[in-house]
Amino acid sequence: MKLSNAVPLYLEDFHIGDYFETASVVMTKEDIISFATHFDPQHFHLDQETAKDSLFNGLAASGWHTNGVSMRLIVQSGLNIINGVVGLGVDEVRWPKPVRPDDSIYVRGEILDVIPSNSKPQWGVVKIRWQTFNQNHEVVASMLPSLWVKRRDVV
Repeated sequence: MKLSNAVPLYLEDFHIGDYFETASVVMTKEDIISFATHFDPQHFHLDQETAKDSLFNGLAASGWHTNGVSMRLIVQSGLNIINGVVGLGVDEVRWPKPVRPDDSIYVRGEILDVIPSNSKPQWGVVKIRWQTFNQNHEVVASMLPSLWVKRRDVV
């Protein structure tokens, strides 16, 4: 079932198989280069000409940039978790395809598990598979984060 963003979501509102999708955003050449300049200054993220001779065969966004934009899309999607999108950690991060200038990316998240906490009964963990897609619906990034989510029915 598609998760609603109309009301705040508590742990009890998540079920295995639920999903959400975000809007899309275009990754511009300028944004790719700006991010790389500050955080991942490798030639295949910085210069279109020298990137042609790299394993990417052209300018490619840093995977960290793609993940950061994905996070922004998720937060702006209206996924209305009562305590915010609070991550406990990420079990896996993958970048199977490069993101190029002018690619339009969006995120789809699927709930994999919902686990009430034994040590903190008013909380629980929601495990999600986040996949970021390009305009051709190809996966360009994926991760398996665990989110810390407040429970509704425990005082």
